[in-house]
Amino acid sequence: MRFNFEEGEVLLIDKPLEWTSFDVVNHLRSFIKRAYDIKKIKVGHAGTLDPLATGLLIICTGKFTKQIDTFQGQDKIYTGTLRLGATTPSFDMETEVDQTFDIESLTTDQLEAAASTFVGTIEQVPPVYSAVKIDGKRAFLYARKKDEVAMKSRPVTIKQFSILNPRLPDVDFVVECSKGTYIRSLVHDFGSSLNNGAILTALRRTSIGGFEVNNAFTLDGIRDEIRLQAPYPERTYSNRDKQNE
Repeated sequence: MRFNFEEGEVLLIDKPLEWTSFDVVNHLRSFIKRAYDIKKIKVGHAGTLDPLATGLLIICTGKFTKQIDTFQGQDKIYTGTLRLGATTPSFDMETEVDQTFDIESLTTDQLEAAASTFVGTIEQVPPVYSAVKIDGKRAFLYARKKDEVAMKSRPVTIKQFSILNPRLPDVDFVVECSKGTYIRSLVHDFGSSLNNGAILTALRRTSIGGFEVNNAFTLDGIRDEIRLQAPYPERTYSNRDKQNE
């Protein structure tokens, strides 16, 4: 593999936990600029992952940034875990539990039947703790200030929502869905359909269209690959890195 970042590259990255998608973009942009002594380079990502999610992130550089919308528009597959019996304002573990429910009467048959009702084109309301823009401002900024904000529903398509390995209160699942689907909202709505609550506790994106996370670089892996061929690899090491060598 020979990189030509200024002309354009498509990189598959396995996003680590607690990094934002923008963190990955900014980190790689800075790393590439130092390694190749480039003053300015276009770098973007196709399809945001929440900080608490891991998995496939498509990073585009140079002329391939023009294809971001095309990549972003492809169907995606996720694996994850939800926890029944509670809700949070963010629909995941980012915020504290605000309501609890009794789950003793729930059965696997009920879970599978409820999941099947979401397959198809549905109206979904994004979480208020999200990057959706409301009057030019990210929704999560309103949420963190406890300001009331009306989130508008949008149509999304769920091609698969399969329940796996239920071990209440935790349940594993697989979802195949269209662009714009919020898995946190799907999990929250799934809990509501059971007259219960559900929180997303783990999420991993395994594919976008024909791109698979099994073919992705870790951040360490892509840095090592860049250093192998870059003209100025020494510029990519921090003082701490140099001390540890």
